[in-house]
Amino acid sequence: MPCALAKERLLWLLRDLPPFTVFEGADKGQGVVDQLLPLLIAQMPEYDHSVVRVNRARSIQMLQDPTTFTCDPTLLWTPEREKFVHFSQPMLGVLSSGLVVRKQSQAVLAPFLDGQQVDLKALLSQTSLKLGVVAERSYSAQVDQLLQQLPEQAFNRHYGNEATASLLQMQQLGRLQLVLGYWPEVRYLIQQQGGSLADYEFHPIQGVNRYQFLHVGCSDTALGRAAIAHIDQLLPALRRDTLPGLYARWLDPEMQQHYLEQSRSFFEGH
Repeated sequence: MPCALAKERLLWLLRDLPPFTVFEGADKGQGVVDQLLPLLIAQMPEYDHSVVRVNRARSIQMLQDPTTFTCDPTLLWTPEREKFVHFSQPMLGVLSSGLVVRKQSQAVLAPFLDGQQVDLKALLSQTSLKLGVVAERSYSAQVDQLLQQLPEQAFNRHYGNEATASLLQMQQLGRLQLVLGYWPEVRYLIQQQGGSLADYEFHPIQGVNRYQFLHVGCSDTALGRAAIAHIDQLLPALRRDTLPGLYARWLDPEMQQHYLEQSRSFFEGH
């Protein structure tokens, strides 16, 4: 009998990123991508699939290596990444990043607020406050572009595996006043740390779209492009029927219904 051809091994790059992936605790495995990935894998039997846990910086490094066949199911599109990543269609609309502050620090923001929205550029240019960010993480092409206009001393960059959680702890200890983050993720982490959500405020950034879109991204090689072609056939049904509900359960209860209604129009015409 002829021996079966060995399948290509596809490495899925994951990091601990609630509400998309949850590695520990009561909600382990309940993230949006935790539940999406088995659905994709089941419908892609042509590959031998492995899941690898890496931080964001390492994931980007591996996607740039043309000798490995890697895909990351939690990527935002950016012009820089497009140079070495082949992106799927948009997969899921998620609430954009914003500024997380403790209520006790709220007064310093007052001059920079328009309603709930913060003028982040003016805030960081005109004060000596530092903004906690995760190194090499994208906060959307719009936000990244804004951050690039600011001096390096405006940032406190964290490179660790649990970078957002560490930044929130620094904020709780008063060593940092401002953290850039996604509210569903931050909300989850604050509760994990035993903090009270009532002590925090979240401010969307002025001039930034309310929603941004996650994609699957694979290494920009023949194998990566073939994998994305297959993933693109699977995504329309998943993003219509499955993913919005998985994401909505991580939102503030009063936001859930509004998000589900909005999500119906995200991909019209696509």
